[in-house]
Amino acid sequence: MNLDKAKKRIAKQVKKGFDGYPLISLAYFGATADCATEVDVTFLAEAGAEAQVQKFSGSSDVREDETIQSVLVKIIERAEPKTVTEIAGVAVRT
Repeated sequence: MNLDKAKKRIAKQVKKGFDGYPLISLAYFGATADCATEVDVTFLAEAGAEAQVQKFSGSSDVREDETIQSVLVKIIERAEPKTVTEIAGVAVRT
């Protein structure tokens, strides 16, 4: 899947807003606010349930990595969440 298509599919899911559980949340992290080198995918089956977290990292910006973005789309498709959220921006991890 090409990068633009993957990003659009993720954005479309995020735009739907909260619709209940299960929920997938995407959070980007990096050494600077300009370059996300890591993404955390958090899955919550229901409110109060223990979160399942999967991390992906790369040497360059993972938001522009076609492989990682395609994997995120596949995870979302397979989990069939009612809600997909994305934390805006890049959180700095030192």
